[in-house]
Amino acid sequence: MATLNAIYGLFSGPAAAERGFNALRNAGVPDEKFLVISAEPFEEYEFSHLDGKTSMPWLAVLGGVIGGTSGFLLAWYTQVAYPIPLITGGMPLVAPFPTGIVTYELTMMGAVVATLVTLAISAGLPNWKEQFYDSAVSQGKVVIGVADPSDVARADIEARLKRAGAESIKGTGRFAGA
Repeated sequence: MATLNAIYGLFSGPAAAERGFNALRNAGVPDEKFLVISAEPFEEYEFSHLDGKTSMPWLAVLGGVIGGTSGFLLAWYTQVAYPIPLITGGMPLVAPFPTGIVTYELTMMGAVVATLVTLAISAGLPNWKEQFYDSAVSQGKVVIGVADPSDVARADIEARLKRAGAESIKGTGRFAGA
């Protein structure tokens, strides 16, 4: 398996981690290259909002529309598919209440299934790749780093993390000797 090439700093708390995050952002590190790991959410800090955008609500609506349309067509077709004309005694051939129930249920099922699939995909499940983790996170530290930086930027990243208050600077992959 390929190992992630990264340089990161361990910070004692979220305020120090925010300083490290801002120092790297001021250096021009793009958002998709940041590594941020903490044992708890820190919603009031900017570094916790890197992965905040999601299309899950729109995909749930799309799943509901597809499910509702499928439910209506299923209920409608099963009521009109009988090959000979039915005598309904003045009532509509397609009964509104049973059709509405099936349409509603399949609308909800489509929305729920779309939400679960979107959640699994956006969370990266199943993930067969090797994951980046530092055991100091379980002791309350916050990791702020850069994934796959250039060799030229290594010294600058380490200096910025150290100036921002990182307790230690570590590396993985080709930066393991950092």
